Amino acid sequence: MRLANRVAIITGGASGMGLASVNRFLEEGASVVIADFNEDTGQAAIAAAAANGFADQIAFVRTDVANEADIAKLIDHTLHKFGKLDIMFNNAGVGGAIGPLTETTVESWDYTFDVLAKGVFLGIKHAAIAMRAAGNGGSIINTASIAGLSGDAGPLVYSAAKAAVISLTRSSAVELAADKIKVNAICPGFIVTPLADGGRPEATKANFAKSQPWPDYGRGEHIAGAAMFLASDDSEFVTGEEIVVDGGLTAAGPELSRKFPKTSGRNSHVAGVTKGSTGEPPEIKRF
Repeated sequence: MRLANRVAIITGGASGMGLASVNRFLEEGASVVIADFNEDTGQAAIAAAAANGFADQIAFVRTDVANEADIAKLIDHTLHKFGKLDIMFNNAGVGGAIGPLTETTVESWDYTFDVLAKGVFLGIKHAAIAMRAAGNGGSIINTASIAGLSGDAGPLVYSAAKAAVISLTRSSAVELAADKIKVNAICPGFIVTPLADGGRPEATKANFAKSQPWPDYGRGEHIAGAAMFLASDDSEFVTGEEIVVDGGLTAAGPELSRKFPKTSGRNSHVAGVTKGSTGEPPEIKRF
């Protein structure tokens, strides 16, 4: 088991990508503390893990990730119960502010950044304190988003907060590298979770499956797999990176092969090279 004898905290671990990661980490031998704002789903996750034989490896702490006292309490509880902290997965998130820039309130902006950006900052800060004190290195993983990589992949404030997470990940990785503490981010694409499906999971699955080149919808298990890699020794020399898990969505970009199937991509019947304004003719052939 790749995480045997490791201890992990996963914020937002009571549902969606976080819960999928909790289950994967448990299966790989880790002890896991679920940190979540929702007490009901948190207790349900604990009960399900116990029913699957992981009662001694699981704990839950109700946590507001934007509250520093809560994060400090979470770390203390983890150290008291399991004796150490090896992996901090700052995954908690909300959709946050939506709507046009001109209609966005400061309060909506602050709430979104509190959870998505300040929550990650606090998680990195207090995990680093514990990991440095132990002197054994560690892995810190942050959930960013493809929305933080471009200007039109998510709501404006959400996108800005996720871009901040990516930048914070890089800077923290540089600062903590001497302590052998890895800091990396995962940038999910369209993943079907309770946060994303709006109570319509089947319709969301169908829509998401058509949204990227990979012919299937994204699942929490896909993010858990990336988190597993970053948490394990397989990523020993990987830090300061953002790993995109999106079924090829950002790689596709404008997706010309879908919009202009006769002139680009695998459905094209022409091939060759155009030479722009060089004055030389294009070299195109039909087949």
